[in-house]
Amino acid sequence: MPRKSAAKRLAAPESDGPDAGTKSWTPRRAVACDDLVQLYLKACLIARDAAFNLRDLLTSASRMAFLAIKDCEKELDLIERQIDERLPAAITRVNEARARQLLTSLKSTTDLERIGDLVMSVALRLQSRNAKLPASDQRQLVEMSVILRDMLDLIYQGFVHLDLDCARKVLQRDKDVDRLCHTLFQKHLAENVPQGDTSGFEILLMAQALERAGDHTTNLAEDLYSLIEGRSLRHMPKKKAAQ
Repeated sequence: MPRKSAAKRLAAPESDGPDAGTKSWTPRRAVACDDLVQLYLKACLIARDAAFNLRDLLTSASRMAFLAIKDCEKELDLIERQIDERLPAAITRVNEARARQLLTSLKSTTDLERIGDLVMSVALRLQSRNAKLPASDQRQLVEMSVILRDMLDLIYQGFVHLDLDCARKVLQRDKDVDRLCHTLFQKHLAENVPQGDTSGFEILLMAQALERAGDHTTNLAEDLYSLIEGRSLRHMPKKKAAQ
């Protein structure tokens, strides 16, 4: 069944995290009280719902799923604008640890908005097709959307609970998205396609969009790592970062 807004399901953190009294950590209750951080958590759930609805669209061509994805994309655009407009004033009134959280929220919401755009691009390509997807292609695109949904859920849980293991799992799962995308490219580029047949090319564009959405989700994992550890993974190889 299609999912729409995640706002009503947003759960606030329940207790303080480890080392809550140190400079690098912020108590979870403080996270729950911050409107901008709550907007970011809401955006995580909305992006996750977009990936969930894409799975429905791929398997059932549901019009309701398409409309739900469209709503998610619009909500993510709105949240990014709200955080972008409100953050400059908010960041001048907090300490260093809180400022790090707010900056992470802004950076990460930009990635979430881009994920929404990429999922929407896949939905639009599916809607414009006259023929059904080949079963093997459909299965692999569905698997990519499910992995993306799981990665986004890990990002949400990791931010709520300040859980570094969630960030590691996201970096590991991105390899599965890359593998599925590579498999589809190998298959379609090796085929003898009749002149004028662009159906295989459209499938590759969908796979590439989901692979890029996975890359944006690894950016979220890197931002979560930086928030918790106080140092960046940006210049570390993905394999080493996942360990």
